[in-house]
Amino acid sequence: MKTPKQIRSNEAKEGCDVCCVGLVGRLFLVLACLTFLSPAFAAEIQIIANPSVGVSSLSAEDLKGVFLATKTSLKNGRHVEPVLEKEGPVHEAFVKEYLGKTDASLQAYYRSLVFTGRASMPRSLNRDSEVVAYVAKTKGAVGYIAAGCKTNGVKVLQVE
Repeated sequence: MKTPKQIRSNEAKEGCDVCCVGLVGRLFLVLACLTFLSPAFAAEIQIIANPSVGVSSLSAEDLKGVFLATKTSLKNGRHVEPVLEKEGPVHEAFVKEYLGKTDASLQAYYRSLVFTGRASMPRSLNRDSEVVAYVAKTKGAVGYIAAGCKTNGVKVLQVE
C-alpha cells in the first residue's frame, strides 16, 4: 500500500508529464507560427522605379547589383540609385530574398563601401509612402514597398 506522500509524488510526476507535453506542444505551435509569420512569408514586395529608368523588368541579378552598389546603370545606359526602407518586415524580406543578406550584414557591407570610398550610403526612408514619394521625384531611383501600396508616380517593375 502506498503512503499519502508516495501518492502525491506520483500525481505530481503525472501532472508534470502532462504539463511538459502541453508545454512542448505549445512551443511547437509557437515556432510553427513564427516560421509562417517570418518576413519572407509576411511581406509581399513590389519593386518600384522612377519612370526615367526606362525598363519594365529587371533580372534578379541586376536588382541585386543595384542594391549592392555594383551596378550604377542598367543595360539601357540609364543611371540607377537604390532606395531602402530603414526597417520592418518588407525591408527584412527584401534583404533576405533579393540580396541574400541580413540587415546587419547589409549595413556592414555599406559601411565598408563608404569607408573605402567606393560608394555612399543609399537613401533609407521610414515608410512605404516615403519611398514612393522619393522614387517618384528622383531620376533613376529604384526601391521596394509592400504589395498593395499606392504607386502613384512610379512604375512597378517585374523581377525575372
